Amino acid sequence: MSNLESLFSDLRAKLDDGLQWYEMPKALGLLWLLTLRDELRAKNLFDTEDPPFEENPNPDASPPEKVRYRSYDGSYNDLKFPRMGAAGTRFGRNFSLDRVRPDTIHLMDPSPRLISRELLTREKFQPVEYLNLTATAWVQFMVHDWVAHRPGRNEDSHEIPLDAGDLWPENGMRVPRTPAEPQRRDGLPTYANINSHWWDASQIYGSDEATARRLRSGRHGKMKMGEEARLPLNVEGVELTGFSDNWWIGLSMLHALFVSEHNTICDQLRQVYPAWSDERLFQQARLINAALLAKIHTAEWTPAMLPHPTVAAALRLNWAGVAGEALQEEFEFLDDIELLGGIVGTTPDHHSAPFSLTEEFVAIYRMHPLMPDDFTFYSLDTGQQIGTATLPEVSLGHTRGILEKYAMQDLFYSFGLAHPGMLRLFNYPKHLQFLRKDDGSVIDLAAIDILRDRERGIPRYNDFREMLRLKRVRTFEEMTGDKELAGKMEAVYGDVDKVDLMTGAYAEPLIAGFGFSETAFRIAIVMASRRLKSDRFLTSSFNDEVYTQIGMDWIRNNSMLTVLLRHYPALEPAVRGLENAFSPWHAVANKLR
Repeated sequence: MSNLESLFSDLRAKLDDGLQWYEMPKALGLLWLLTLRDELRAKNLFDTEDPPFEENPNPDASPPEKVRYRSYDGSYNDLKFPRMGAAGTRFGRNFSLDRVRPDTIHLMDPSPRLISRELLTREKFQPVEYLNLTATAWVQFMVHDWVAHRPGRNEDSHEIPLDAGDLWPENGMRVPRTPAEPQRRDGLPTYANINSHWWDASQIYGSDEATARRLRSGRHGKMKMGEEARLPLNVEGVELTGFSDNWWIGLSMLHALFVSEHNTICDQLRQVYPAWSDERLFQQARLINAALLAKIHTAEWTPAMLPHPTVAAALRLNWAGVAGEALQEEFEFLDDIELLGGIVGTTPDHHSAPFSLTEEFVAIYRMHPLMPDDFTFYSLDTGQQIGTATLPEVSLGHTRGILEKYAMQDLFYSFGLAHPGMLRLFNYPKHLQFLRKDDGSVIDLAAIDILRDRERGIPRYNDFREMLRLKRVRTFEEMTGDKELAGKMEAVYGDVDKVDLMTGAYAEPLIAGFGFSETAFRIAIVMASRRLKSDRFLTSSFNDEVYTQIGMDWIRNNSMLTVLLRHYPALEPAVRGLENAFSPWHAVANKLR
């Protein structure tokens, strides 16, 4: 850090007892967040690979196709350590490894099922009125790019205890254990990410070459696409895509949209480079599409979710710096200075540990309360209601039926009018607490969310806060700011130090202009910037030579709004005048009932 940042870091420690960063003037709050980010980069990144990644003795001799384009599995992003961030490598940690060992003795204390029933069950839908439902689909779309643990086996399961009054239909609640990687020398359980850790749109393209080849048309770089901009189906009736777990209509819509976007990018490239092969067109369009997704999430979704003015400014700084994208194009030297030109286009830096996504990052993205239990569909042409459905009726094997029943533009319009749920206690979708999968089995996803954090060594709420330079809470009322809610939490947990990260974060009073807790936000502060700063294709290789001028212009000039309007121009009246596609849309024709 600079001397100024170091001085402000000392001042920040003193201010923590008084004025909070979100109460400061924006410029002062920004500097506070930047110094906190630097501190977290230095002290809250830990590697779990054992043995460490093997070093490439001659990075300059790396395969040319790995240097110019993203590999299918995420290898060779860092040419010096080719396996870093690749599919199948381990999740890292944000806390010292001696603080993240699973507490197996208290794994079921209190019962995750009891917490689900008593603290999470949705009593009345609590909406986020400044967002539309596309924001819910978007975050799951992104998470499917970033993280996925290996699936467990039924024969190796946890058994969650059930109370006498629990009407769960099965004899016990069994949850397959997360398969651990080969044991480290220190005995710490660690887990692999079956996706690439990089921001490379693997949910669309897959994390291995065989998957990508199945999804490609073989002509002009394009992906396979069915009639009416719907993804084709495989022999099992599942839509063809890179990652299709936990499928529902919101994912189907976004996958189709960005496969269409990939194909449109291919058309633009082919106009200028008619001699390019199918392979080169595909790889170039994939690079551009993945960077556009990263930009939308950084500069649009996250500011929509956290519309506090200081946070919105900080996120703009992450992507484009003080100068903004227009001046970056005119003055390339700005890209060398992170504050002026943003992280994108600078020199990559892994800071204090080799790059990986972390178990704590996975934990803060447990955002299932965003999902409603009920859906209403409207016609874009008339504004009239044309149907309703429950969450099970738009999910898993039922998804395709909804997609064939309603026009895609009507689905996007309906999502634009609806709201996500707040990330609060008593707002977990009831249908996810009793989710019947296509194979007939039933799961309580809320109970599983609690169990997974404990199983993977996520510290409980108070310990989690402490390691992020936040104060421990001493009482349930201090945690919640609400006497009645505090009483309900105390009845379940008994001890404030037993509260799980997820329930504590959902109970924590929200900062004005925040869609999730400050505790979770502190992980986002370090990891959101790290996903950009570590990635060669978003830093040193983010230039005309690698992306082409067409590609750089495409990323710079497009947003979620332009993508939607390119493929569904009839949506224009519903989004006219909006600055952010994740904000609530306009009702058309004033005929909604």
